[in-house]
Amino acid sequence: MKRRALLALAPAAAAAQPAGWPDRPITLISPFLAGGSTDIVARILAERISPRLGANARVIVENRAGAGGSIGSDWVKNRAPDGYTWLLASASSHGTNPAALPNVTPYDPVADFSPIAVLGDAPMVLAVPYASPFRTAPELWAYARANPGKLSWGTSGAGGIGHLTGEFMRVLAGGFNTEFIPYRGGSAVLEALAKSEIDYALEVLASSAPALRDNISRGLAVTTPRRHHLFPDIPTMQELGLEGFNISTWNVILGPRGMEPGLVRHINAQINAVLTDPLAAQRLISAGLDPTPGGSTPESTAAYIRVEVAKFRDIVARAGLRLAR
Repeated sequence: MKRRALLALAPAAAAAQPAGWPDRPITLISPFLAGGSTDIVARILAERISPRLGANARVIVENRAGAGGSIGSDWVKNRAPDGYTWLLASASSHGTNPAALPNVTPYDPVADFSPIAVLGDAPMVLAVPYASPFRTAPELWAYARANPGKLSWGTSGAGGIGHLTGEFMRVLAGGFNTEFIPYRGGSAVLEALAKSEIDYALEVLASSAPALRDNISRGLAVTTPRRHHLFPDIPTMQELGLEGFNISTWNVILGPRGMEPGLVRHINAQINAVLTDPLAAQRLISAGLDPTPGGSTPESTAAYIRVEVAKFRDIVARAGLRLAR
């Protein structure tokens, strides 16, 4: 099933709030460093959902970063399934890590968790330095094919969403050899791009937006099937001939495996309500996440993750990647 079809399933009727819950703070684990896009999304959600859970309810964000989100995810996996620990999972922690690093990712992205809700997604962007001679993505691909090893590119880590996006692009664009340089984070990638230390990069569009607006870098293509409202002049990979190219970064809310279904449905309903609140939605969009239209259900959340993991596993296989952390 298509991801949008999965998420178009109508959310189930909200379950009544369990008596006595919550009677202490809820911890929302952000498995990345404070200040990044995932962390910002976590704090917006925590602020907006707390009043919906009760007059004295509190959702507290805690950062447990490392290993592309795996450290914080594994910590949540081992908590009690009582509704007091949530995880803000990402395309890296629950998509690319299990696909590209199955031997070192210490959890099953679906079976080890209680899927609750999909928050939203956002495109990646193929970007070059503003002074680059490449004005279009096909020009870059043609040069790369004709000049093996001459170009270099970077993303925020090996095996992450940017890396697999770049490998998928390489395969669908006819195959070419370029030097891959992994960086420690997205800001380092954007700095390298600004200094023309690399020829191109695959990064989250929202993170790249300031550099694109300030003519520090140039966006050549976005990775989702539709152009993005922030940069309507940047074409999609599909428009440029890469049929079937559909990759986004995303966030979902999960709990430890074994949460009571009624509680899961109640939390899901409150998250869907936050996503439809205009002010909260605008803040999430500003943070780089486009809220899921129409909301999601726990069942569609599980299906969404399964589809994404299968897609990334296919990319790993097609690109012949052999990664180890």
